[in-house]
Amino acid sequence: MIGGGEGSQIGPAHRLGAGLDGLFEFTAGALDHRPDAGRAYGQTLGLAADRSYGSWQDMLAGESAREDRVDLVTVATPNATHYDITRAFLDAGFHVLCEKPMTMTVGEGEEIVKAAHASGTVCAVNYGYSGYSLVRHMRAMIARGDLGNIRVVNAEFAHGHHADAADADNPRVRWRYDPAQAGVSAQFADCGIHAMHMASFVTGQEVTSLSADIVSCIPSRKLEDDAMVNFRMDGGAVGRLWTSSIAIGRQHGLAIQVFGEKGGLRWSQEQPNQLYYMPLNERLQVIERGEGNLSPEADRTSRVTIGHAEGMPLAFANIYKDLAEVISAKINNTTPDPASDLYPRASDGLRSMAAVQAVAESGASNGVWVDARPPMFRT
Repeated sequence: MIGGGEGSQIGPAHRLGAGLDGLFEFTAGALDHRPDAGRAYGQTLGLAADRSYGSWQDMLAGESAREDRVDLVTVATPNATHYDITRAFLDAGFHVLCEKPMTMTVGEGEEIVKAAHASGTVCAVNYGYSGYSLVRHMRAMIARGDLGNIRVVNAEFAHGHHADAADADNPRVRWRYDPAQAGVSAQFADCGIHAMHMASFVTGQEVTSLSADIVSCIPSRKLEDDAMVNFRMDGGAVGRLWTSSIAIGRQHGLAIQVFGEKGGLRWSQEQPNQLYYMPLNERLQVIERGEGNLSPEADRTSRVTIGHAEGMPLAFANIYKDLAEVISAKINNTTPDPASDLYPRASDGLRSMAAVQAVAESGASNGVWVDARPPMFRT
């Protein structure tokens, strides 16, 4: 692991998820931008002194020289560092799981996709909510035609944790709305891309064009804290996406609804154990995580008996479970379980960055429709 040090919000979730099934062992890390602090914290977590590194460059050199080098590197550092670290480890032949956003620009994203292809390595991006069991069942239902042709997707990721204007100078908040640190987008790049990735993941369709209305409800912010995005997909579906950080009363707020010609589905991350299914002209059905006769994709990613909650670290664990299966298959020259081949890829990270750029462009031009595809995917 690189980043995810003491006090990190995301580091513990990764370490829990990676170790949950006993498929990965945490053996090396550069956990802090302060070398001494990173080395010390790594050793408190059980890392050997010679594998608790002071910097990611030290870790790259140290692990590259070992016969028992790590199989997977998790990048959980600030956004602006993702490209340099991910690219360096891919070029050295390591498999990588990078936190989102994968890069700061579309050009960097295309370079990561090319680097992963050239090196033959796995490059995954942590859209961890796609690891939830019923999200995967939702995808399976849509793929087998339970909803017929998909007409409309409605996705949202809204919270109210940045709604206090008096908190605008809080360093933990301020950087998110600073173009020098966050890039061209704040709330959409932070949360909206999770909702957009979810829309593509469950429908199997990719976003081709979009129109965005963005606003900074707190005027001192240079980047948006609320956005409404309309989009169109390559399979004919249309999408509506709302994302906000000033929605007082909302907590996490990631939810998705899919409406087809033969039925509809809806799911919310705050109530992840239930998937609501309404077949055309029939009664509403509640599908419970862990019940019998679900899809192989759902069965494979459910560990706890029905009625008990499985939360975000277990969704992350399913991404790691996928990666363990795929990396082991590469090492042993075998074929991975098809139900494991659902981890978010570098191409997903690239598409997200293209969408971020498109939202910023459209929002600055009063909602003009723009191409949301990365240039390398337009032909």
